[in-house]
Amino acid sequence: MSHILIVEDEVKLARLQVDYLQNAGFDTQCLNNGLEVIPWFKANPTDLIVLDLMLPGRDGLAICREIRSFSTVPIIMVTARIEEIDRLLGLELGADDYICKPFSLREMVARVKAVLRRQHVPTTEVFTTSIKLDPHGFRVLAEGQTVELTTVEFQLFQTLFQQPGRIFSRSKLMDLIYQDQRIVSDRTIDSHIKKLRKKLADVVPDQELIHSVYGAGYRYDPQEKLVD
Repeated sequence: MSHILIVEDEVKLARLQVDYLQNAGFDTQCLNNGLEVIPWFKANPTDLIVLDLMLPGRDGLAICREIRSFSTVPIIMVTARIEEIDRLLGLELGADDYICKPFSLREMVARVKAVLRRQHVPTTEVFTTSIKLDPHGFRVLAEGQTVELTTVEFQLFQTLFQQPGRIFSRSKLMDLIYQDQRIVSDRTIDSHIKKLRKKLADVVPDQELIHSVYGAGYRYDPQEKLVD
């Protein structure tokens, strides 16, 4: 049984989160003050944290930053603030996913299951897929076939591929790919990702390797297969 820590100061919402997660088979603990999180987390086994952004005592971003200094436990951040800067900052600090208030409690449970599923895949399985990179020829070798990429497409795929499951914001990808600080738009990254996906789909039609995370960016996950 996975142990879920819910950090939420809205009492009614916290109770509903606990009920839905317990009904889904999770063991849950709820805290409502940001100052309690780090001491409790260090003293108790925890498989995932559902962490509200705005908390009394200490905010979620500061908590996420400290946890990431010593732990890789999955963190799903919950926020009513939809400003892009908050989302990007949270993801760059190491949050694994976001849920924006108001949200469906069934969606929350589904997100928790999805993040845990990615975390529980053995590391050897992630890195022993049939995907290999040829950095000298800007090529991806997939299922015994060669996928020819442009320089930018290869850099994008390499960045995502090297950290499976991590969400990269569009601005973070732009900073990594265009280090000469040229001015490009979010749509430029989206366009390159679209072309990259199409090329990969030609040789791996039953797997979507690059996933969009609404409002946040992109991540590489070879474990999620397309279904009819």
